[in-house]
Amino acid sequence: MTQTQGEQPIAVARVIGEEDEKNPYLLGVYAPVHEEITVGDFEVIGEIPRDLNGVFLRNGPNRRYAGPGRYHWFDGDGMIHAVHFENGRARYRNRWVRTQAFLADSEAGRGLWSGVMEDPRENPFGNGHGLGLKDSSNTDVIFHRGKILSTWYLCGTPYAVDPLSLETLGAEDFLGTLTGDFMAHPKVDERTGELFWFDYGPQPPYMRYGVVSPEGTVTHVTDVELPGPRLPHDMAITENYAILMDLPLIQDQEARQRGRYRISFERELPSRFGVIPRHGQGSETRWFEASPCYIYHVVNAWEEGEEIVLDVCRVRQPQHQASFTSKLAQMLAYLKVDARMWRYRFNLRTGATTEGPRDDDNTEFPSMDSRMVGRRSRYTYNVHVAPAETNLFDGLVRYDLHTGETQAHTFGPGRWGSEAPFAARDGSTGEDDGYLVTFVTDEREGRSEVAILDAADLTAGPVARILLPQRVPIGFHATWVRADQLRGSGR
Repeated sequence: MTQTQGEQPIAVARVIGEEDEKNPYLLGVYAPVHEEITVGDFEVIGEIPRDLNGVFLRNGPNRRYAGPGRYHWFDGDGMIHAVHFENGRARYRNRWVRTQAFLADSEAGRGLWSGVMEDPRENPFGNGHGLGLKDSSNTDVIFHRGKILSTWYLCGTPYAVDPLSLETLGAEDFLGTLTGDFMAHPKVDERTGELFWFDYGPQPPYMRYGVVSPEGTVTHVTDVELPGPRLPHDMAITENYAILMDLPLIQDQEARQRGRYRISFERELPSRFGVIPRHGQGSETRWFEASPCYIYHVVNAWEEGEEIVLDVCRVRQPQHQASFTSKLAQMLAYLKVDARMWRYRFNLRTGATTEGPRDDDNTEFPSMDSRMVGRRSRYTYNVHVAPAETNLFDGLVRYDLHTGETQAHTFGPGRWGSEAPFAARDGSTGEDDGYLVTFVTDEREGRSEVAILDAADLTAGPVARILLPQRVPIGFHATWVRADQLRGSGR
């Protein structure tokens, strides 16, 4: 095994407060790692497919310094873990995303920001909307025009990252054309080369929608009228439209004035879905009402005749009981994912909404063939959420959206995975003609591996397991960048 340290060694302060000592999101499979490494040789169980060529990247929270006050899982500094596959070989590396806040902490030699469970008014700075929380860029990774964009869940600055070296290239402003913030889950249409995004905040305009051109500049921005501040997390596109969300999960403005970040679920309000032409004005948005809910993640959307079909992972319980014995108990309750596959149909002629469940199992973090975003797709690959106190993913589920059939793979006792992007094999001709790639951590052994599964047959188990010399903490979102995409960008 060959191993090299990251180019910029990092000194880490390991200061843990009294409540953090029992915070499960700082312990065990969630505990941060402190070394940036590059590894070229591994022990492999099975054989790495030679037609698997590209880069698997996953983002997640990895606290470098303990900050003032209590720790929330979303507070951790963004760290990207990546595996580059080429001709049956693999190379792993991990690097922090060097955000403006990360660099400020580095210069001070300590954590300067309190987290989402504390009063943010003493924090050095926040995002563009004046939300005083640390933009840690720890949420998603999206490939566009040769670069990875690292994003933050509460809408912040997108950071450009080299997909192979993981070097942070800096804040991405799209050649000086982006003003304001950028949500966590923009959508890329690989056929047109466009990127679709929105931003939102606690002050008007509560939402803006925009498009980045194939040339890399923001060519369209419009305000989208909302009745007040909301917390939308994801969006969808079809061939002709974008779908935005106005969900009844609302930031408490009175709490905000007191320096607190508090959200409430207003059960008397409907969920609303805004259908806007891809390059339309906010005034052209058509709103479709549905039952109250919250949605973290979209599977896909497409057009069928005069209807738009939208598949999502719908949260069943956006808000828990009104009071808790401690802030830690409150955090654990609110973080626990409880979602079901759900389908909406929006009739563009009548304005009617039809909705209903697709499955009754708790699955989330959907992945699909990125070539099919915005087109009628067949498969989604979701993580299965374990019945545990914290967010742990004990397996993968493949949904056939045409037939309703499912396939499943379970990681095994004490083994927890992460979002598993679909990785098309060389010359792939279908949405299951390829692999799923995921990090799996064994809590008993304290080590991680990369599992590669045949997307057409999850029940067969991994075709290869790459044993890593360093644990990969449980994290958030992942992506796969094909070799042809890397070549097309000059990589």
